[in-house]
Amino acid sequence: MADTHLDRDVLSALQEVMEDGYPELLDTFLADSEERLSLLRQTGDADQLGAAAHSFKGSSSNMGATRLAELCHELEQRAKQKSLEGIEALVGEIDGEFAIVRPLYEAERQRSLAE
Repeated sequence: MADTHLDRDVLSALQEVMEDGYPELLDTFLADSEERLSLLRQTGDADQLGAAAHSFKGSSSNMGATRLAELCHELEQRAKQKSLEGIEALVGEIDGEFAIVRPLYEAERQRSLAE
């Protein structure tokens, strides 16, 4: 069954490439995501919102957080249209999705350190 939140194939490929740097990559992703989320929550500026959503989308996609990447893409598109109506709800969804994937990444990090 494909996980809608996390693409395990992406993580496996990353682990192969990163080897010992893999746990650090996971840490960096989580820390960056926290910063980006905080920026999304605070900004009312469409351009800043779009830029933050774009970079968050890229890192989420690279890290296999498929649903998170989709939500960030949606936010980026809305910001481009300067349509900030309902944006809080979308940021809330991104927040909620990150709350789901964060423990999955933390568990992945523990698993990789235990190998």
